[in-house]
Amino acid sequence: MRKALRWLLALTVLIGTLSTAGAATAAEPEATGTTDIKERLLSVPGMSLVEEKPYTGYRFFVLNYTQPVDHRRPSEGTFQQRITVLHKDTARPTVFYTSGYSVSTTPRRSEPAQIVDGNQVSMEYRFFTPSRPDPADWTKLDIWQAASDQHRIFAALKGIYPENWISTGGSKGGMTATYYERFYPRDMDGVVAYVAPNDVVNKEDSAYDRFFATVGTEECRDRLNAVQREALVRREPLERKYEAHAAENGYTFDTIGSLDRAYEAVVLDYVWGFWQYSTVEDCEQIPADAKNATDDEIWTSVDTVSGFSFYTDQGLSPYTPYYYQAGTQLGAPTIHFPHIEKKYVRYGYQPPRNFVPRSIGMKFEPRAMRDVDSWVRDNARHMLFVYGENDPWGAEPFRPGRGARDAYVFTAPGMNHGANVAGLIEQEKAFATARILDWADVAPSAVQENPAAAKPLAKFDAKLDKRDVERQRTLRP
Repeated sequence: MRKALRWLLALTVLIGTLSTAGAATAAEPEATGTTDIKERLLSVPGMSLVEEKPYTGYRFFVLNYTQPVDHRRPSEGTFQQRITVLHKDTARPTVFYTSGYSVSTTPRRSEPAQIVDGNQVSMEYRFFTPSRPDPADWTKLDIWQAASDQHRIFAALKGIYPENWISTGGSKGGMTATYYERFYPRDMDGVVAYVAPNDVVNKEDSAYDRFFATVGTEECRDRLNAVQREALVRREPLERKYEAHAAENGYTFDTIGSLDRAYEAVVLDYVWGFWQYSTVEDCEQIPADAKNATDDEIWTSVDTVSGFSFYTDQGLSPYTPYYYQAGTQLGAPTIHFPHIEKKYVRYGYQPPRNFVPRSIGMKFEPRAMRDVDSWVRDNARHMLFVYGENDPWGAEPFRPGRGARDAYVFTAPGMNHGANVAGLIEQEKAFATARILDWADVAPSAVQENPAAAKPLAKFDAKLDKRDVERQRTLRP
């Protein structure tokens, strides 16, 4: 995922729904003689306040929580993990959200939190700054350690928020929610995983090639392929432009190895990045005649979709933890480019190893994703997976098998990496909403009698349910 990757964190930060529903419940009153929610949160051992921000109907806290660097050996050092709490009412259910990256310190509400009209606890993934041990032992960045972070936060807050809990996240956050369920299946009452890739066999990526051969319309695919090819045909003049751009902005290329490698990586992200965050209608913005387009038109189109700043040291650095995990456990796609002659492609889709400083050692564990996939097929309970029809990451989805119970996979027609429950066809949207309400134990009697009547319990809030459009690179979910 490369520049589309850069957009990711924001889109997965929160998949808000546009549905209007019944009135939300009022914020919890601070009754006389009861302990203020801030005091209750700060009474948790290891919890400290960074700041509180006002938001009508809620209390919003940015907190630090002391976590062991190694949950297997908790005495061998700790670090401060940043979390946020969007407090509604201790009598309401709680949604446990993570993007799989950094945490937003602006009040935001995930789609499940709107559906159940509940509280939301959001966790910053370990090793994303500032939630990084110092010194950083990168061998302690794995899916079990991160799931154990979530388990420990849940255990610390369950006494304050005793009602049902649902975990959620989009893209890498959806993966994170799934891994958490695999390792701690008794914690959550339900899981809503959005657009979560499932790269079971890292070396087998033909599903992505099949996806790109049919996605969207032939006209749109042809436009994108032509611009991508032309950017490599015109490598020499466009790289001169890139050199000037890098010099002007102080960009360097030590991690990836050279400007030439970075240039090709950005260009090869172009088609993937478009489908990850754009629609067929957006094809009108792609040059229709790439061969006769100016250099500036080709540059601008690639930069808009893929971002020439991303493969610089400055662009890669914030995402080192993701690429480390992609190269050690998660896996990463490799796709081919049949519309581009081999003489124009020098490096191909580069592996995660090329995006992590060489001072950090990496070794891939092929069993990690196979274990999770097997567990989901045989043991998934109260799990909902939502994918977008035109999202490349959905080419390798999770598939609950015969052993799963009350677990579902839905695909939102025409949607991309921002797919959500609100984007499903009406019957599936109502059904998915009803299951989430039931898992949270807040389904109204009308919904229990007729799931087709299910709607979010909280009204849409333009600020709280806003998606922050922060571009993220294509090869990162």
